[in-house]
Amino acid sequence: MTPTLAPAADEPHVAPPGDLAIWFFILAELLAFAVFFAAYAFARAKNPALFDEMQLTLNRDAGAINTLLLISASWCVARGVHAVVANNDSARASRWLLGGLAGGGGFLVVKLFEYAHVFGEGITLSTNTFYMFYISLTFFHFMHVILGMVILTVLWAQTRKGVYTPDSANGLESGAAYWHMVDLVWIVLFPLVYVMR
Repeated sequence: MTPTLAPAADEPHVAPPGDLAIWFFILAELLAFAVFFAAYAFARAKNPALFDEMQLTLNRDAGAINTLLLISASWCVARGVHAVVANNDSARASRWLLGGLAGGGGFLVVKLFEYAHVFGEGITLSTNTFYMFYISLTFFHFMHVILGMVILTVLWAQTRKGVYTPDSANGLESGAAYWHMVDLVWIVLFPLVYVMR
């Protein structure tokens, strides 16, 4: 008799949290960033001296602070989802989501200071290949953070109203999944652009 790999009848099927549609959207977004990252790596391989030199002009401390802010924000969002799904505690969830919004807002403020410094130095997309990628990549991500914060704001407002419950948290989980994608992209972008030589 051939053994079966199917789960036992009493074992529940575990699907990714949130709507299937959000996962297709996330995969499409990750693919777009992957193409961007591959183009960056190809350009860097053609002119490593320029990229190494220009990398030293970036503010790594600001990049590291932003990494901590986004990781903290993702942790807060995860705690918010857990508060609803595990404890049906909308009040606590809304406070955690507010923490996620604060982390995202902090990221945007730090990034705006970085941009002010870069543009204040007269640097533009046409300055050189490195800065073309730096500005394009980080601004593309910046816009995703803004969209993520809009989503978190909606989730926060809905959570305050008690819309989500352990049996009906699909929207909350979908929005959280998008936010975690934004965080994941930065975790790749920061070392790739700011650190790796």
